[in-house]
Amino acid sequence: QVQLVESGGGLVQAGGSLRLSCAVSGRTFSSPVMGWFRRAPGKEREFIASISRTGSTTIYADSVRGRFTISRDNAKNTMYLEMNSLKPEDTAVYYCAAGITGTDPTWGQGTQVTVSS
Repeated sequence: QVQLVESGGGLVQAGGSLRLSCAVSGRTFSSPVMGWFRRAPGKEREFIASISRTGSTTIYADSVRGRFTISRDNAKNTMYLEMNSLKPEDTAVYYCAAGITGTDPTWGQGTQVTVSS
């Protein structure tokens, strides 16, 4: 069984940056595809970015492309989301997930990101 724990959220001013981490424990860090999602108040969960097992393939939502960067360090069993040029509309709870192309992905508990204007 895989467990995911996000960290790195917080309060930042618009235009600022944050780096989220997703630590993976339990079974080996073998999920072929992992990703980041977010849920803003009153909105549906939104896909942000995904990354392949080796990190060679990344996909981004239009809303974050060019501002956010997803990466993973398999030696450290950790995935990251570097967020730059943050906007108030980026305010949300951010979740990491493993096995997102399967039928039963594993989710972390989420970390709050708040961007003030």
